[in-house]
Amino acid sequence: MNQDVIERYFAAFNAGDTQGMLAELAEDIEHHVNEGVIRRGKPAFAEFCAHMSRCYRERLTDMVIFETRDGTRAAAEYVVNGTYLETDAGLPEARGQTYVLPAGSFFTLKDGKIARVTTYYNLADWLRQVK
Repeated sequence: MNQDVIERYFAAFNAGDTQGMLAELAEDIEHHVNEGVIRRGKPAFAEFCAHMSRCYRERLTDMVIFETRDGTRAAAEYVVNGTYLETDAGLPEARGQTYVLPAGSFFTLKDGKIARVTTYYNLADWLRQVK
């Protein structure tokens, strides 16, 4: 069941285990981020994770995962519980602010791996919480 792949991916995220996340991805992963460019391939995804780990500490809770009958697509809804650690370019100054933000991710699954992940959250809500 592909839901297991998504559960392992998010368990690795919550553990701060980038290698564990990468293990669930296809080599040609397409990573669509909220308010950003599409990153392609595991190296670009790993760079993104390193940047995020430097600027933010996040834990996802209240997760619900949905999967299509044919197992080719899935979605997850969750709450991001975070701390803004280091100022991210173009964003407000980081001072250890905390935030709680509903978010969701959408997945394409292929051969037991995540081939695409698209993540959405309300940037205006996040900005309001960290200012």
